[in-house]
Amino acid sequence: MNISDLTYLLNKPETINEKQTIALENVVLQFPYFQAARALHLKGLYNQESFRYNYELKKTAAYTTDRTILFEFITSDNFTAIQQEKIDEIQRSLLDIEVHHMEEVIVLPEIETITPEEEIKEIEPTLEEKLEIGKPLPFTPSERHSFQEWLQLTKFSPIEREIEEKTIQNDPEKQKKLDIIDKFIEANPKIAPVKETTKPPANISKSIEEPTHLMTETLAKVYLEQKKYTKAIQAYEILILKYPEKSSFFADRINEIKNLQQNNN
Repeated sequence: MNISDLTYLLNKPETINEKQTIALENVVLQFPYFQAARALHLKGLYNQESFRYNYELKKTAAYTTDRTILFEFITSDNFTAIQQEKIDEIQRSLLDIEVHHMEEVIVLPEIETITPEEEIKEIEPTLEEKLEIGKPLPFTPSERHSFQEWLQLTKFSPIEREIEEKTIQNDPEKQKKLDIIDKFIEANPKIAPVKETTKPPANISKSIEEPTHLMTETLAKVYLEQKKYTKAIQAYEILILKYPEKSSFFADRINEIKNLQQNNN
């Protein structure tokens, strides 16, 4: 991936495809502090609905000096936008498919008889699939508390910058590439600035029960992703009170979490 590719993706992050995501991952591996590349890699994973997105979000936060900017980025319209051009292209290709009628007699193979119980077993999704565990967490601009809770549960070892700097100094080729990256950062604009917003309180309550006004479905999913099943159940119980019109859905979630908790014990 060259500088022109990076510049294009910075301007149109919603167009990042799977191949470009892999290329960005290689850039990140070589230059772990290249925050623009990390942000684009994160967007690529989001576009693919990758199960690695949630983990890489925490990792990106560990390398980010200002997590407020990261939060604004992942909740921006550019980040959450779907690549509409790609969808339109797929739809056009489906319309262009020609259907040919065949007059040949087709002999169908014998169909193996499947009992209703076996059929249900084949199509029955797992509890993890029902609970959508592993899917990218859908943070919104109003969910700073949920984002903070997600990051507070992160346990990364301190990043040894001095060791990495010594490694780069002993590798002229890597130093040369790093100089190119530095020039790129100086010559190109950063991600569009975001509106100033009030920073979240420094000390967030650690009590088991979250204040009702802070409870969201995303926060419930955060607890679920971190295997905090008791807190996830409490979260959905609060959501039942907040949104009675979705009480049946949340009640099903609670039962599924209890079953998952029992299976993991």
